[in-house]
Amino acid sequence: MQNLIDYIQNVSDDQIYLVYLIVIFISYLIYLVTNRIILKSISHFFKKTSTYVDDILIEKKVFNKIPYLIPLIFMYSLKDLLPWFRAVERILLSFIALIILISLNAFINALNEFYSRSKFSNELNIKSYIQVLKLIVNMLGIIVMVAFLIGKSPVYFLSGIGALTAVLLLVFKDTILSLISSVQISSNNLFKIGDWVEAPQFEADGNVIDIALHSVKIQNWDKTISIIPTNKLIDSSFKNWRGMSESGGRRIKRSIKIDMNSIKFCSDSMIDKFKKFNVISDYIVSKLVEIKKHNLENNINDEAWLNGRSLTNIGTFRAYIEGYLRNHSSIHKEMTFLVRQLSPESDGLPIEIYVFSNDTNWVNYETIQSDIFDHLLAVLSEFDLRVFQDPSGNDFKKNQLA
Repeated sequence: MQNLIDYIQNVSDDQIYLVYLIVIFISYLIYLVTNRIILKSISHFFKKTSTYVDDILIEKKVFNKIPYLIPLIFMYSLKDLLPWFRAVERILLSFIALIILISLNAFINALNEFYSRSKFSNELNIKSYIQVLKLIVNMLGIIVMVAFLIGKSPVYFLSGIGALTAVLLLVFKDTILSLISSVQISSNNLFKIGDWVEAPQFEADGNVIDIALHSVKIQNWDKTISIIPTNKLIDSSFKNWRGMSESGGRRIKRSIKIDMNSIKFCSDSMIDKFKKFNVISDYIVSKLVEIKKHNLENNINDEAWLNGRSLTNIGTFRAYIEGYLRNHSSIHKEMTFLVRQLSPESDGLPIEIYVFSNDTNWVNYETIQSDIFDHLLAVLSEFDLRVFQDPSGNDFKKNQLA
């Protein structure tokens, strides 16, 4: 390098063009050596290591601009010796700043990728912060490049930002609002990637697949993707089903509406039949003892059902549901367990089941729920009960035939 400098200093004006060609040729050689030998050697070495950190650096092309950077630095170092390079000094500096800026962006992308593969990414998503960091770095990089081009110090432009604050606030209003929303999402742990989120205002219902600075992507159950502005989503109401997933239970809340005309007291033959049902056999025996004891203590003539306490088919059916569900392997026994009778309605008497399945998977949950009600609807006739439903054409046809 010193020999080249000595040669340039002693060269005559007639040979200066040859010097420029030599310098450009050497710069090109530096580019070739850096790109085809050094860069490929680094990539080959990184691929052999066991860690994935260096693989990410190669994947995100962090080193790909180095072959352009070194020749530019070489030419810039000769600016005091070559008049033409002195004339394009500002351009050289701007290109150097541009390449460093591109490399910094690639490095930031690598940091984001490295974090996304870590175990902490499920707890805190930093993509929005990464985007803000890139925005700041790019703004500063552009300021530095412009400062180099016009020959001013970057501080000259930074000192004028105060006067442009109002304009910047107007231009970056959405970005600022999105940043505040992103901070709220992260600090309050409102939702994270993989959460099931339901936002009716945006017709979104599915899993969160991406949280960025300006938008949140939700993949709906029909595989469509809803893209919602981050600040708009935070300003509206939404439901996060994460609590259900983490609890290990998913709620089953459904009613069977009983035709009230089919409700009656249990006859002796019905009671004898119910005693054969394993689910409620113990219930029937204990209930009969309880009723008999009550009637004796109160001197009630139990020859007439109306005089005292008696079993009803609806009450026995409710006890059957409770026993059936307690013996069901897919029902979570440690969570809310309720079988109740609601207020009578014009379309029947609702018997509501309010329990939780121990499988939160949607497909399995629907199967469990369907199996339960398939069974209950099938055994309903064993209790001389009927489900209330609006009459169909077949019902009218039967009445006409009768």
